[in-house]
Order: sequence, then structure tokens, then C-alpha cells
Amino acid sequence: MSRNINLNELARALYTINRHAKTAPEPQHLYFIKKEAISRLLKEKRAEKIGLHFSNRPKFSNQHSTLLVKVDQYYFHIPPAKDDFKKLTHLGSLNQNYRNPQTKMPLSHAKKVIYNYIDWKPKKQPSVTRQAHHSAYFTPSSLGKMEWPPKKSFRN
Repeated sequence: MSRNINLNELARALYTINRHAKTAPEPQHLYFIKKEAISRLLKEKRAEKIGLHFSNRPKFSNQHSTLLVKVDQYYFHIPPAKDDFKKLTHLGSLNQNYRNPQTKMPLSHAKKVIYNYIDWKPKKQPSVTRQAHHSAYFTPSSLGKMEWPPKKSFRN
């Protein structure tokens, strides 16, 4: 199923997901599907590893490297595997030689393309139904139950 998806459309979808992940309040899922798709493309030899770059955002003040991968005419960074350090050349600091072409694709469409490619089905979130909590020690108050304005009394 994954072979029939156009490589350029996959690359554009990855670009869109990556761009949104950089500004998302909770980007974990977007980065997960990006990494999953790129890993699959590498296994299918539809993407190629270029080399290692130092990250612009050091973790806990420690410099670390990211793996530069080319998909069609787009470049992406993913976490490297241990053997990548042995097999690939280190390109040093990030430079502007690897620029992605601008593309416009709605995030919802990009996610559909990637979900289809990695054969991922979103889990249905169980609907949360709030049940009223009844305490054995709770005594309802009569406050707020009085009628206002008071009705006329029956005394004459």
C-alpha cells in the first residue's frame, strides 16, 4: 500500500508536519509520525541519509547530533542511530545549504497522507461521561430553595 503514494507528496506532507511540529504546544505526535514515515522511507530506499549535523537546540546544555535525511528534494532531521555515527560523515554545524522549497498543504491533509503511508489508525478516545458524585455524608441545603418574593400567608 505504501509504494503507491507519490514520493513528492510524501515529502511535502512531511515538510508540513515538521513545520507545524516546531510551533505546536504538544508536538510529540507530529514528530512521532514524521520519524516513523522517514524510517519507513529509508528502509524502502526512497530516502537517503546525508550525514550528521550538530543540533541548534542542545539538550540540557550538551551538544548533540541529528541525522540529516533527504526525501525527494526536502531535507529533514531525525535522531540518529548508533551505527550512523560510525558510517556517516559529520557535517558540523547546521548550515543553510540544505533549504527546503516552500510548499502549501493543509496539516489535516498532510496527516492523512502520512497516516495512510505508515498505516496508522488514530485511537478513538473514550468519551468521558461525568457521573455525579454522591457522598453518604452530604446533606442537601435548603439555601436557594426558598421562594422569592414570599407568598402571602394564610393568616388574615
